[in-house]
Amino acid sequence: MLSRSSFTSLVVGVFAVYVAHTCWVMYGIVYTRPCPAAADGAAGGCVWPYLARKPKLQLSVYTTTRSSIGTESNIDLVLNVEDFDIESKFERTVNVSVPKKTRNNGTLYAFVFLHHAGILPWHDGKQVHIVSPLTTYMVPKPEEINLLTGESDTQQIEAEKQTNALDEPVSHWRSRLTLNVMVEDFVFDGSSLPADVHRYMKMVQLGKTVHYLPILFIDQLSNRVKDLMVINRSTTELPLTVSYDKISLGKLRFWIHMQDAVYSLQQFGFSEKDADEVKGIFVDTNLYFLALTFFVAAFHLLFDFLAFKNDISFWKKKRSMIGMSTKAVLWRCFSTVVIFLFLLDEQTSLLVLIPAGIGAVIELWKVKKALKMTIRWQGLRPKFQFGSYNDSEKKTEEYDAQAMKYLSYLLYPLCIGGAGYSLLNVKYKSWYSWLINSFVNGVYAFGFLFMLPQLFVNYKMKSVAHLPWKAFTYKAFNTFIDDIFAFIITMPTSHRLACFRDDVVFLVYLYQRWLYPVDKSRVNEFGESYEEKSKKKGS
Repeated sequence: MLSRSSFTSLVVGVFAVYVAHTCWVMYGIVYTRPCPAAADGAAGGCVWPYLARKPKLQLSVYTTTRSSIGTESNIDLVLNVEDFDIESKFERTVNVSVPKKTRNNGTLYAFVFLHHAGILPWHDGKQVHIVSPLTTYMVPKPEEINLLTGESDTQQIEAEKQTNALDEPVSHWRSRLTLNVMVEDFVFDGSSLPADVHRYMKMVQLGKTVHYLPILFIDQLSNRVKDLMVINRSTTELPLTVSYDKISLGKLRFWIHMQDAVYSLQQFGFSEKDADEVKGIFVDTNLYFLALTFFVAAFHLLFDFLAFKNDISFWKKKRSMIGMSTKAVLWRCFSTVVIFLFLLDEQTSLLVLIPAGIGAVIELWKVKKALKMTIRWQGLRPKFQFGSYNDSEKKTEEYDAQAMKYLSYLLYPLCIGGAGYSLLNVKYKSWYSWLINSFVNGVYAFGFLFMLPQLFVNYKMKSVAHLPWKAFTYKAFNTFIDDIFAFIITMPTSHRLACFRDDVVFLVYLYQRWLYPVDKSRVNEFGESYEEKSKKKGS
């Protein structure tokens, strides 16, 4: 059976292998091996860029309700860029006519053609095109109202209200279309074409050489939820912002893999909003900072696992609550559950929601241990029994109750006052939403005050040896990592500020650890001391 130290070493080893493998895969994506024969000027086996011939190109964007077109019938030209320069970026906004079929929850497609100037796309044998839907389906955000007066910020039409009441997804308009063309004069090896790029390539035979036509790419990662617009039955025109920029081969391959990853998440049940949080990490972040984020996220995952493991191990063995604030444990449980319900009500990203849910379950289990609670079932009715405390534990409870008494004079008026103010001045979806927001605002704004009972117990006992320091250490690392994620992952502002508040709490604990050094003659919660252990080992 593996010891705890060997199991931790195994986890760290697997983590190191995972990071090394990921770095190797990323290098394989960014770096593409060119055709070796191209250096000698030989054409055999190489695929050459058609753009090297400097063709005169034209960019055309059409819309239609069909997913495929063969002729120019039933399509609308919305943008035409003559003398298209692949090196020059641009952004243009056009108005698109919305067909009746699309207004009735149908789909509208954009066909983007890159073809020779002066020739219609379907008459050009060397044209390239790509298709993208301009509509998607999503449940609209619920309307927020003042719970006392019933006033709302927006007045929605009756059809939308009916849809929202049924909580059904409706058609939304993608107001942005981001285009890229790979501009590198890269010569591919025909025998080892990258599979990710190959599906975007169209080959033509010119004399004795094979050329690939311009690689046209639609950046789906730039389609964000914040840019979506609800399509009403009365809507006849909607704005579409078409932007273009060149792209390198390495970034193109990386972007293709990221889009495939987001698509896979959606297939596994991630909603449009959940996928949007992942998109935001890639789109709104510099690539170098994104690489740093990957390593930070990997270490965050490792420290999360080790913190959970050591915290569970500490509480699993704990038989005494000497030196531990029961009130602090109860508060951590309450605040963790409230934060989880708040994040759930705000429809926060699963990247934040899942760890919060796991933490809430662990905190509930710790409360059961702290209260020495046992549950016995009498048929279908549970019966709760609580254990008794010894004299030392009762002394700790006295310190704990004394700290909470002073704390309540400050905390309760602040929380009640904040809840009343928000009821009068802030709009909410429902009374439940107001209640959860009031609780969570109290947790975020004044929650760190509930750490004071434990600090007070430490001060009275002049010791911190009873705390789970291994778990605290890993949590401290994660707290500072959370400071970085607070600026990357979309989350409520109050949750973001709480990340920085936790830094102060950990610094106070570290100060107490320095102030109260470990007394090696002190008996721990298992009835053993360091000196006794040393004597046993020496004998």
